[in-house]
Amino acid sequence: MAADSDPTRISRRNDELRAVTLERAVAPYAEGSCLVSFGATKVLCTASIEEGVPAWRRGRGEGWLTAEYAMLPRATKTRTSRERTQLGGRTQEIQRLIGRSIRAMLDDFRFGEFTIKLDCDVLVADGGTRTASITGACVAAVDAFDWLVRQAPLSASPVKRRVAAVSVGVLGTVPRIDLDYEEDVRAAVDMNVVMSSEGGFVEVQGTGERGTFDRAELDGLLELAMKGLRELDAAQRRVLGV
Repeated sequence: MAADSDPTRISRRNDELRAVTLERAVAPYAEGSCLVSFGATKVLCTASIEEGVPAWRRGRGEGWLTAEYAMLPRATKTRTSRERTQLGGRTQEIQRLIGRSIRAMLDDFRFGEFTIKLDCDVLVADGGTRTASITGACVAAVDAFDWLVRQAPLSASPVKRRVAAVSVGVLGTVPRIDLDYEEDVRAAVDMNVVMSSEGGFVEVQGTGERGTFDRAELDGLLELAMKGLRELDAAQRRVLGV
């Protein structure tokens, strides 16, 4: 779907998420995968399991989880060059956020010396690519750990909670959830919120793009985000059958 044809851009309420879809097992060779859509934004999230861990973790009997993020050249209206030799600052920031967020699903890394590698590839970018990536990567990670259980290296999944993420912002003076691209570039305040299925915050990133915001506005944005995050958690539970 082209970004300009997103039907949610005009019709939805300020507290209403764009149309959200989560589809599991879309990459047949990955141990876990999820195609996630937030409105016109589409991200393919895969989780791959590799034996071994980085050198600095060897010998502990513990695993590791890391993430990579990339935007396909025509995910945007004009072609974006591939980052072949050096990652841009935005890309590094986003993949670190994804990694931190998904690691928050675990209390520890005692699942043997395996590395879970998450790849989040943006197919269509219309705002919220990092929040969609986190929400979809959670589903892919759950399935990857369940694969390890089925294959017998693990007796139980180390996943203790799910995580999801959403953006909120202020357009003019009005708070709005799950900003698309055109809303995001006009927002006076822009915030990304990551929360666990247990109700705790994993990360809150907020910026006054055009001025400052006060405590009451911050509290209002967090309440708005929490409403959407509960809906995203419900969508994850439905697709995972839990």
